[in-house]
Amino acid sequence: MVHRVTAPNGLRIVYEPLQDVRSVSMGIWIGTGSRYETDEEKGISHFIEHMLFKGTATRSPQEIAASFDAIGGYVNAMTSKEYTCYYAKVLDSHADQAMDVLSDMFFNSRLAAEDIVKEQAVVLEEIKMYDDTPDDLVHEQLSEISYGKHPLAGPILGYESTIRQFDFEQLKSYIDQTYTADNVVISICGHVDETFIKRVLERFSAVPAGQQRPIYPPTFISGEKGRKREADQAHLAIGFEGVSADSGLMYPLVLLNNAIGGSMSSRLFQEIREERGLAYAVYSIHEAYRDSGLLTIYAGCAMNQLDRVYDVILKNLQTVKTDGLTELEWQNGREQLKGSLMLGLEGTSSRMQRNGRNELILGRHRTLDDVLHRIDSITQKDISDVASYLFSQTPSISVVSGEGKLPLR
Repeated sequence: MVHRVTAPNGLRIVYEPLQDVRSVSMGIWIGTGSRYETDEEKGISHFIEHMLFKGTATRSPQEIAASFDAIGGYVNAMTSKEYTCYYAKVLDSHADQAMDVLSDMFFNSRLAAEDIVKEQAVVLEEIKMYDDTPDDLVHEQLSEISYGKHPLAGPILGYESTIRQFDFEQLKSYIDQTYTADNVVISICGHVDETFIKRVLERFSAVPAGQQRPIYPPTFISGEKGRKREADQAHLAIGFEGVSADSGLMYPLVLLNNAIGGSMSSRLFQEIREERGLAYAVYSIHEAYRDSGLLTIYAGCAMNQLDRVYDVILKNLQTVKTDGLTELEWQNGREQLKGSLMLGLEGTSSRMQRNGRNELILGRHRTLDDVLHRIDSITQKDISDVASYLFSQTPSISVVSGEGKLPLR
């Protein structure tokens, strides 16, 4: 069972005690990511994530890393378009030590000028790496096409022009505005007791109050773009406006996505890869945000097969829109969803992340039984309705290849 406690400053702690494990996973979740950044701040959330590992007033970067290596645990972080998370997993006997290091990073990062310069070089190399990876670039380009001038269109890493101008004052100002009590969730899962939670609550009562930056929903744009990059393949991404994380259509859409391209038994994987041999990588994925979503279908194929792959994808989508899923796809899809959900919750890390995201984005937690009931309640009509909504749209199209040509339509 997930418990929630709220500090006097508004900061929330969600924790799930598991007495039959010997590990503890913990994460500091901040409700800020690339969609909260101004044009001049593009990439700053991710950059700050890097900087918090560059040392504190009492710990060097090496000491931060060594403190976890010495106890057989690990520490890492991630930045998305809507949140940043610093997380660790350790044995239960080392939970206090791990939380001490994480909180030190959170409160006391040095943000030293020489470290900023070094990390600018590191992040610029990271940007170049993504720019040199066509199957990453095609997704980034699809976001730019689909969301236009909306902040969701921008890359999480930012741009060279913005990264180069970051300094202490700008980083500190952004932290002061976003790393605030109302915008922070501490998620903990594993072998912990109330005493440990109280210590965490006391430690983070010092986080100042604040107010989350406002956001506004995007408008989906059915654009298209082909980009030339030295590549042996054509990389194709097709985007449709999806649904928000809080939508009642979320579960039917996830089941539909699995049937289309979310598994090895899916229609696109079987026809494009297994039957026709047109591509090695082909899949679909749905990204759900607070107020919107994006369903993406990706394929990497030989440039002379791009038109055929595109045609097969659209024909499959039209068939699903017209006929829905088969009885077997519907039944197997529900069992797939339940299986992946339950298997994914066997570890403390996955539970910690699920609870942290749910609290930060949704502000609530459904029990496993409730989720399983919702999955069992999905009807074929629910799926047909979602398919009709999705595939009645004109999609956005992104291509990255040696020629940069869009598929013939």
